[in-house]
Amino acid sequence: MTVRRILIGSPIRQKEEILVLFLQSLGRLRHATWTCDYVFVDDNEDAAASLLLGQFADAVNAQGSSTVRILTSSLASSSDYKRDEITHYWNDALIGKVADWKDRFIRIAREEQYEALFLIDSDLLLHPETLESLLAAEKPIVAAIFWTQWYPESMELPQVWLKDHYWPWQSDGDQDAAREEQLKLLVKLRIPGVYDVGGLGACTLIGREALAQPISFQTISNLSLWGEDRHFCVRAASLGIGLFVDTRYPAFHIYRETDLPRAQQYYRVTAPEDEERRRPPYFFMKYAGPKLVLSMTARNEEGRYLGEALLRHREYIDAAVIVDDGSTDATAEIIHDRLEGIPLHYVRNEKSLFSNEVDLRRQQWNATAQLRPEWILNLDADEYFEDRFAAEIASLLANPHANTYLFRLYDFWNEHQYREDAYWQAHKTYRPFLARYTPGFPYQWNEAKQHCGRFPMNIIDSSAMLSHLRLKHFGWARESDRRLKAARYAELDPHAQYGWQEQYDSILADPRLVDWQENESVLNAIPTALR
Repeated sequence: MTVRRILIGSPIRQKEEILVLFLQSLGRLRHATWTCDYVFVDDNEDAAASLLLGQFADAVNAQGSSTVRILTSSLASSSDYKRDEITHYWNDALIGKVADWKDRFIRIAREEQYEALFLIDSDLLLHPETLESLLAAEKPIVAAIFWTQWYPESMELPQVWLKDHYWPWQSDGDQDAAREEQLKLLVKLRIPGVYDVGGLGACTLIGREALAQPISFQTISNLSLWGEDRHFCVRAASLGIGLFVDTRYPAFHIYRETDLPRAQQYYRVTAPEDEERRRPPYFFMKYAGPKLVLSMTARNEEGRYLGEALLRHREYIDAAVIVDDGSTDATAEIIHDRLEGIPLHYVRNEKSLFSNEVDLRRQQWNATAQLRPEWILNLDADEYFEDRFAAEIASLLANPHANTYLFRLYDFWNEHQYREDAYWQAHKTYRPFLARYTPGFPYQWNEAKQHCGRFPMNIIDSSAMLSHLRLKHFGWARESDRRLKAARYAELDPHAQYGWQEQYDSILADPRLVDWQENESVLNAIPTALR
């Protein structure tokens, strides 16, 4: 079998959190019939993105099977290139610059006799089968399809079109006939296959046959079409070179930062089954930071449960972030002693923020996010899981389809019994304690002074999963703790604005208690509500 040699080219001016996904998607492409080299133009304003690009190049070049060249932009900085949650803003100078870069990639591919050039924008994620599929199409110019909502609330459209400018309706005559024709095309493009088109861009394979022709992205002086891809397509068509789209493995377009959660989901669900076995060493870069970070607030925990909890957590965490909310006892010493040898980001508040809990939780979240963790385990200082959690946590984190895990929390009223009555049924509801962190996602908080939630309120999405593992909460396990909490709620929430008055009143009542059974059978798990 002939193995084809391909050049992958991309001009890059990107945010770090998007660029890492783009590079990782390149790293997991399946190489059955081809090898590749890379050429990038570093036009980044974000220094972290340039650093990341350099790390990718160093790792690939060290492997020896491929090379990465990073070209620096010799053109004036395009600081006027803007993008927001509505759209991206282009002008003629920016388009001309990109056209020059793409033509440079064409020249390199020709001069170094590559069999194909793959041009891709840096805000795309590729399916692992993308290039195998494009090569199998055996077309001179073929693009992998992707769909974009170019403006909020608008219809998703592909990056390919039939003629002239772009969508929606292109016709020389009957508008109704044109509308019907293009609606049929939109339906067809959702069906896996390879189809003729009049225009394409952004994710395009150009074969040797087309590279041998005078193709170019430069503006054709007697055409008013706007955009380098349109002039490239007109020039190719005038040379008799066919243009095609491959819809078998759609890419994902991260057009807005709010697309990042869906991009992460696309990335996970398209992961190849044998990814761990064939992943190149540079694929999982440590950009994401520690895999599992314990995130916690603590205050005056000496003589309570913090020491035991941290000894348990250190068995499976990669790092910890703890906000000491104004402790006046030995809490700081306990934290540093129990987590010795574990990377620890310790933050101390001279004055407690708990009277406005959302400020404390936001501080905790922001401090944790600075580590760029893959997963966040958000627990309080008097909580830890049943024993089997340590053995099963790895399988939870390895699930590519999960974003958030929900667990049942049991309120212990002594060391061996939990409370269960009309006012205390937390263990019958599943709540988030473990969540995947997504850089750039617009996390939102419940702006409540008490009971605001330890995670942002939009942490739960459609991929949230229930776990049979149970969390033990000892915050009520001593009478002295219960009296202290009852007094605190009476002071901070005297009218039960943020809580439930009857539950507050029941704190010091005689409760119904149930014996705890460690590592209880999962058959006793009772899904009820998500909250």
